[in-house]
Amino acid sequence: MKKILTALFVFSIFICVACRAEVVPFLTEDEVPSGAAFLPLPPQPTEAAFYNDWLRYEWGKTLRNTERGQQAKEDAVHTLEYFAKIYSEPLGITISKEKTPEIWHLLERMLLTTYVCKDKAKKRTMRIRPFVQFNEATPVPEDEEKLRGNSSYPSGHTTMGWGLALVLAEINPERQDEILKRGFEYGESRVILGFHYQSDVDHARLITSTLVNRLHANEAFIEQLQKAKAEFTRQKSI
Repeated sequence: MKKILTALFVFSIFICVACRAEVVPFLTEDEVPSGAAFLPLPPQPTEAAFYNDWLRYEWGKTLRNTERGQQAKEDAVHTLEYFAKIYSEPLGITISKEKTPEIWHLLERMLLTTYVCKDKAKKRTMRIRPFVQFNEATPVPEDEEKLRGNSSYPSGHTTMGWGLALVLAEINPERQDEILKRGFEYGESRVILGFHYQSDVDHARLITSTLVNRLHANEAFIEQLQKAKAEFTRQKSI
């Protein structure tokens, strides 16, 4: 009997691991909010609103050789490992696959969901990126070629960074300001680098906020969020 129970226990662990092996978004493309339904089209160079985009582009260039500019270069990375690194301090605990598996799994699925959202939004229009528009180099030349033919509107990096920040702020509301500040900076980094206009970033934050609101009607998200909150409480008490 003891051997049978042991075998069943091992099998149950195997099943759990197998279930976790395939990570999928919380929402499908049909389920994520459609920016086309409420977002305006990006401003054209002949429109007054574009003047602000140009001013912010010039503002960003003044910061490139500063400490903030270095942070912007580092923020060009959009892996889950990098997000775990930059959000650990504002959250108040170290985020890792080993130490915080529930939080990690939440962010993993959340990140994939933001991919779906930003890809759907980008299909609406093909906006030329500022560094292409003005024929100027960026501080991250290795990223230029792959982004040259990709729509600038809305900012995909911002969708990812802001989405994770909003969810982490729910996990630790006591440090929501610190978390959201870092998430805000992550989006502004795209303006500093010249990969996005300010309106790309602003509208990315808007559509991501509607995405997180929509996720609260998703049972799988709510369940994983509760697991992550419980894990955070345990880790905080250690």
